Amino acid sequence: MSNVIKIAKKAKKASIFTLQMSTKIKNDALYKIADEININKNEIISANNLDLENAKLLLEKGEITQSAYNRLKLDENKLRDMIQGVRDIAALDDPINKVIWEKDIAEGINLKKVSCPIGVIGVIFEARPDVISQISALAIKSSNAVILKGGSEAEQTNTAIFKIITSALSEINEFPKNMINLIFSREDVKVMLDADKYIDLIIPRGSNSLVSFIKSNTKIPVLGHADGICHIYIDEFADVNKAIPIIIDAKCQYPSACNSVETVLINRKIKDKILPALIKSLKENSVTINSDVVLKKEYSDNINAIVTDWHKEYGEKILSLKIVENIEDAISHINKFGSGHTDCIITEDNSNAEKFMMFVDSAGVYKNISTRFADGFRYGFGAEVGISTNKTHARGPVGLEGLTIYKYKLFGNGDIVNDFTTGLKQFYK
Repeated sequence: MSNVIKIAKKAKKASIFTLQMSTKIKNDALYKIADEININKNEIISANNLDLENAKLLLEKGEITQSAYNRLKLDENKLRDMIQGVRDIAALDDPINKVIWEKDIAEGINLKKVSCPIGVIGVIFEARPDVISQISALAIKSSNAVILKGGSEAEQTNTAIFKIITSALSEINEFPKNMINLIFSREDVKVMLDADKYIDLIIPRGSNSLVSFIKSNTKIPVLGHADGICHIYIDEFADVNKAIPIIIDAKCQYPSACNSVETVLINRKIKDKILPALIKSLKENSVTINSDVVLKKEYSDNINAIVTDWHKEYGEKILSLKIVENIEDAISHINKFGSGHTDCIITEDNSNAEKFMMFVDSAGVYKNISTRFADGFRYGFGAEVGISTNKTHARGPVGLEGLTIYKYKLFGNGDIVNDFTTGLKQFYK
């Protein structure tokens, strides 16, 4: 039996015991993890520096991208957010055993819909070591067991954080063993994807190729997104003074993030009003501009290339610009080439905003705000396991609620169906 299957079986067993954990035990565990990460920050930074040294060689060989390297790096700000994220999750309401709704369906028969954990969650991620604390905290608060598969490029950092977490949990009385698990090798992934008897949900966080591979090679339900192709549409009624700072933030604040804007669509009626200032600002922020044929002809000195693939996630300081005829044209483009992640309209016209937000088929639809707000932490979820473009169970930033499912509890008193089929008893209408 492989080591991964042994871990998965133990995690499955632990997932049963997690149902017995009180809110106090879970919160004690989370605060202890946050405290220990804070105490051991230097150890984490040292481990991360080793990973960064190795990653520089991989970057030079072209084996990882610049955006992957950026996500790998931990600094004081990221560590601060890690620690605060764990504490924020502890402060949230316990999502388990909540009565979502209840009703009497007949005399003496009561039906309840009650939240419960999913069970065992497998999370496969690349580069970002801060994922470990986020996922572990969310799993603990939602009473799920978790198996984490980190990328080899972050092995030193992942190991350091995992040791701190497991050490902290060992000091919490009544906390189940084998609830938080970490594996490393690429070979383990295939075994993990075949472990549908023990793992209830897979959440991939990484490149398009990683997510596509996982979706094509497992029977286990997959929650996540393959692409982060986000759009901003500048409507004819846009306020230019709002539009440019929003676009710069959405592209430059963290270019490698999945919620960074990749394409800006510009209504033809506002083109001449906004383009000179927009291009100037993009150039000042070292953004490479690609465009359609129309803009390439007009602004040839400022345009790098003509776009041949509008379904492209750059993950760096590159932005595509395109002229559209109207809002309908913009919506059509987004629904055809977007990834269903997050898309924004810049407008002062409420009717156009409503139309855009209704007909754009994405997990997040925004008005006059940066796409970089598509984040569980910024939504007040404490943290997220990722962003889902699925249309079942959970969509958008997935926090605690997205890691729960529900069961129906039916309470009776010796009732039998035959009494209802014969008309002796009746269901309430």
